[in-house]
Amino acid sequence: MPSTLSAAPADGHIDTLIATRLLALRQARGLSLAELAELSGVSKAMISKVERVQSSPTAVLLGRLAAGLGVSLAQLLTEEKEDPQRLRTKGQQDVWRDPEAGYLRRQVAERGAEGGVELVEIELPRAAQVGYPRWSGKPYRQCLWMLEGALRVDYGDESFELAPGDCLDYGVDRPLMFRALGPTACRYLLVSGRD
Repeated sequence: MPSTLSAAPADGHIDTLIATRLLALRQARGLSLAELAELSGVSKAMISKVERVQSSPTAVLLGRLAAGLGVSLAQLLTEEKEDPQRLRTKGQQDVWRDPEAGYLRRQVAERGAEGGVELVEIELPRAAQVGYPRWSGKPYRQCLWMLEGALRVDYGDESFELAPGDCLDYGVDRPLMFRALGPTACRYLLVSGRD
């Protein structure tokens, strides 16, 4: 299956953005490296490397950091904006590639400061998997709509297998694991909103 997402920028822009956002969010919460390490289960050394743009974080690492900070993954991967744009062309949508799992994440629409929904397109390579811990912050819900391929989602102790057209509604109140099934990559859309 050919990729419908473009590759992430190779200039390190996204790593710099992640570093800036991580530091800003950590400082806004008044957390030291040691405190965030304890909350997230990520070592102080690794957090420091990410903040100094000396390491490209994986989705699993970003998920743990986001959970420790009590923010969505998008808040680590996108610039904070007061009002989202009414029209976001495909070229204006930030794309990030996980350096370990290889999946692509396109931020189709950002949630604004006043709320609303967030849209994220994910392409998970064949046989890849990505897991996230339970979020510790303000809960939110996600609705996953399968576009192509097959996917298994473990939501705490529950497991779901999805095919194109299937839709799964869940919260971030339990650990999550996403696994691509079958002979090809899978592609899905995540819609997030506050509980």
